[in-house]
Amino acid sequence: MNRRQYLTATTAMAFASIIGVPAFAQDETESLIPDMVLGDPDAPVEVIEYASFTCPHCANFEANQFKEIKANYIDTGKVRFVFREVYFDRYGLWASMIARCGGQMRFFGITEMVFAKQREWTQGEPAQIAANLRSIGKAAGLDDASLDACMQDAEMAQNLISWYETNAERDNIEGTPSFMIQGQKYSNMAYDDFAKILDEELEKAGWTEEAATEEAPAEADAEGEETKTE
Repeated sequence: MNRRQYLTATTAMAFASIIGVPAFAQDETESLIPDMVLGDPDAPVEVIEYASFTCPHCANFEANQFKEIKANYIDTGKVRFVFREVYFDRYGLWASMIARCGGQMRFFGITEMVFAKQREWTQGEPAQIAANLRSIGKAAGLDDASLDACMQDAEMAQNLISWYETNAERDNIEGTPSFMIQGQKYSNMAYDDFAKILDEELEKAGWTEEAATEEAPAEADAEGEETKTE
């Protein structure tokens, strides 16, 4: 049994047994899995993070470097940030299914909670771990019906694994966290090193503080003219 079959089978069987519905086989299908994105879609620099929800280094990055990157680069319109999950074990896949259960609106909030509570929810037998993840989902505002539907979705589990394998092969992802910055792969690094690379890429893209400052009033004026014509 390969990793895809193992992860899919254990996810479907474990979740099904916990919820009390029968596990069933699904044909392997490819499905478009939406990227989870933060920041301006037209930002000059794109960063893709590959992370596993069971990876301690990923949890540390979330708690430290990411907060500064978000404040200084994502929230300021300089970086479009994409988060892509990596599945080295079934528990990381389960966590991904819970995080995605909330859709784009709740995904990053649930992701933050999953990483913050990583040491707690990863403890215990599979049924306990599933219950721990379910508790995180409920704390994030998901109801029982939504969680039941997400946790027993064997087809989604298969599609997520296919999506992960395609991404990992294309970008040669072998460890986490890994980053694609403007198409170039990097491993984990300190914030200062990350910021230096981002600043270099922003310079290559022709981004300057002055240009961004000048563009904002122009956009505001355009919006004002549209309002007048309405």
